[in-house]
Amino acid sequence: MRVDLTWSQAKVRSIKTLTPSVRQFEIVPLDGSVQSWAPGSHINIRVRIGERDDVRSYSLVGENDAGCYRIAVKRHAESRGGSAYMWSLQESALVSVGAPNNLFPLALDAPDYLLIAGGIGITPIFGMAKMLARQNAKMRMLYAVRSNQELAFAQELREVLGDRLEVFISSEGQRIDPEVQFAQLAPSAEVYLCGPLPLVDACRRAWQAQGRPAAAFRIETFGSSGAYAPEAFHVRVPRLGIDVLVPQDRSMLHVLNDAGVDVMFDCRRGECGLCAIDVLAVEGKIDHRDVFLSDHQKQEQRKICACVSRAVGGAITIDPAWRSDAL
Repeated sequence: MRVDLTWSQAKVRSIKTLTPSVRQFEIVPLDGSVQSWAPGSHINIRVRIGERDDVRSYSLVGENDAGCYRIAVKRHAESRGGSAYMWSLQESALVSVGAPNNLFPLALDAPDYLLIAGGIGITPIFGMAKMLARQNAKMRMLYAVRSNQELAFAQELREVLGDRLEVFISSEGQRIDPEVQFAQLAPSAEVYLCGPLPLVDACRRAWQAQGRPAAAFRIETFGSSGAYAPEAFHVRVPRLGIDVLVPQDRSMLHVLNDAGVDVMFDCRRGECGLCAIDVLAVEGKIDHRDVFLSDHQKQEQRKICACVSRAVGGAITIDPAWRSDAL
């Protein structure tokens, strides 16, 4: 992946509450140089978590027409600190932002589209829906949330899409059935999906079961989603004599790098697989939060993507690729 790592100082121009757990932020660089971006793009923001600095990625919302970078941040009860920091900001606050990058680009040449958003996964999908609707593309959109109160951007979507938008409220017993939805698509259709890992996994299995091409199933995830609540665990590297604790609010990747274990990484969202590490033993189980490893690989528990995945119920023993005797 090639990304622009340029940083600039910016100001929070406005803050708007969209739902009880989602706030929208409009951010403008101090020099006024808002770079162009396409739906699916994101920006990185430097956040302060306790006594340390960190970086979080947030999808850009809508289209590049507002003279600012617009993001929406969900306040997670199990946040690693990024959403809490963003929610602590006031209008006119200064932040460091990265240039827009796009690891989830929308192709504009498919004969049929299905857009799927789960919860805060609406942020990249919203702009895609607006662009496809403006171009009169054949498309439908599925939007799943826990309750009606969590329907961010729903009114705008209804105005743009009409009956091409279908909403699923899980508290009312409504669920997306991927097999049924995919069966309605043309053979060369494309799916764009952003949502929690269980939704991604269910959709991917249904897509594969119908024999559809992997390249036409395009996803983005948020690394905070897993099968278990995050908890602290130990990581042991016998070859290096290292035993470190990964706190509930930090990633295994960060802790290993701080301990002097050089782990390669890129996306930090469990998508590229560059940080996948060999697992020697597990006390408990691995909460695989990535979308890089196959279902079979996850069941074997021989690899872990250090940027997002975690151990649950004890400790994990690993053997990273870095070796001092190879220098």
